[in-house]
Amino acid sequence: MIRKIKIYITLVAVALFSVSCLDKYPENAILEGDAIKTVEEANQAVIGIYAYMKSPNLYSGLLTLLPDLQADLAYAVEGYTNTYGDIWRWNILPTNTEVEAVYGTLYALVGKCNFLLEKIAVLEKEVVDDDYEKLQQYKGEALFARALAYSDLIKMYCKAYDPATADSELGVVLVSSYSNAGELKRASLKDSYQFVLDDLAQAAICLELDEDEESESFYDTTYFNIYTVNALYARVYLNMREWDKAIEYASEVIESGKFKLSSTTEMIDSETSYYQYMWQYDHSTEIIWKVGFTTTSYGGSLGTIFFNYDFNSFKPDYVPAAWVLNLYADTDRRAATFFQSYRTGYEHGLQWPLLAKYFGNQEFYEQRILHVTMPKVFRLSEQYLIRAEAYCQKSNPEYGKGASDLTTLRQARYLNYGSASLNSENWFKEISEERVRELYMEGFRLNDLKRWGQQGLVNGFTRKPQANTVSVGSSLKVDVSNPLFVWPIPQHELDLPGSQIEPNESNK
Repeated sequence: MIRKIKIYITLVAVALFSVSCLDKYPENAILEGDAIKTVEEANQAVIGIYAYMKSPNLYSGLLTLLPDLQADLAYAVEGYTNTYGDIWRWNILPTNTEVEAVYGTLYALVGKCNFLLEKIAVLEKEVVDDDYEKLQQYKGEALFARALAYSDLIKMYCKAYDPATADSELGVVLVSSYSNAGELKRASLKDSYQFVLDDLAQAAICLELDEDEESESFYDTTYFNIYTVNALYARVYLNMREWDKAIEYASEVIESGKFKLSSTTEMIDSETSYYQYMWQYDHSTEIIWKVGFTTTSYGGSLGTIFFNYDFNSFKPDYVPAAWVLNLYADTDRRAATFFQSYRTGYEHGLQWPLLAKYFGNQEFYEQRILHVTMPKVFRLSEQYLIRAEAYCQKSNPEYGKGASDLTTLRQARYLNYGSASLNSENWFKEISEERVRELYMEGFRLNDLKRWGQQGLVNGFTRKPQANTVSVGSSLKVDVSNPLFVWPIPQHELDLPGSQIEPNESNK
């Protein structure tokens, strides 16, 4: 496999001169015609794409935190700074800065990928042998990055997928070309998902392993490869309700033998389990892909709003919901890793389990860099959960296979665990609660509720007040029909001259 220098740098310092998020790759000091004329420059552009993934608007910030804050997993503490308060209260407008930031950053990522892909298409005609092989690697990485960006745009700005109606539902604006962006018009939801699948298919060809790579390690990587492709395939097919396809691609990851669940009982030293080590130092055999940080180059700080620690006291903006804390059995070792009780520095002196999961990488903490954790965008545990749910959702459910996947996951997480048992009566409760326990505050909850709500499995959620939390928002009842399960399209995109972008119901 082509190995790039493991230092994240941007291709150039860029400034956004365009009005629309959907405009082309940002202009910079290098003229467009002079950029990316060699294979090495293409490599540097790929490194720039990885660097862009560190944006706090994406996985080290908004795109991870906001879906779970908006849903029913956390409560705003009385006296909080009102950070993300509108999102938590479901007061989400088309002019909301977070809504705009996620949308704009994802489309800027698409633009970077389109720019590079066009340059690679030119270089492919000019190079041979090893250089051509390198370009295929870079092409695969750019295609995967674009597929990932579009999958997240669909997740946040589109309705849940129903095969019967997807052709008539609004998707996203599909831009596949830098030089010819086309009309500012939304494709159907069906076509939007197909675009993602097509990019993944092409990425899989480019990133296919050769014989020399079969024996390589792929866990804990900060680079895209065939396993990140398969992991995203599985996630997308679950959202599309293509159960057999979700099973197929999750199995490609699970049965590859390249990844292993981190145990909560096996110890890396006398005090730290392998599972704790994953959250304390961001290394694990179950990480399929993470956003790589160094102490001199990192993104947002996922843990700040859960601690606001100043080396003297804790003043969290948000604390875990009591119902979430109560989901963990006494023998579930995740609870001790995720939550640690502290007395807060507020006048009311709330003592509550805070989200230790995101307290921060210990090596960063030693440099007095607080609450910075490398986002683990794809983990093996999610693939087990995808496959378990897909087995149970099939028209002819295979509850035994779903239970086997749930058992495998729990045996890596509990002090001792026998085996799970699933049937038509309990499968949804068991799997939906396990997704909360395992994926807490990793950005899945809002989309899960939207997806299950569309199937009639849930009807939104209800918040019940808990100690010392903000009264406005803590008694919220949200039905599955609430249009804000789908974020509004930023208003400035709708107002652009010549824009044909149609609004969401949440825009109205």
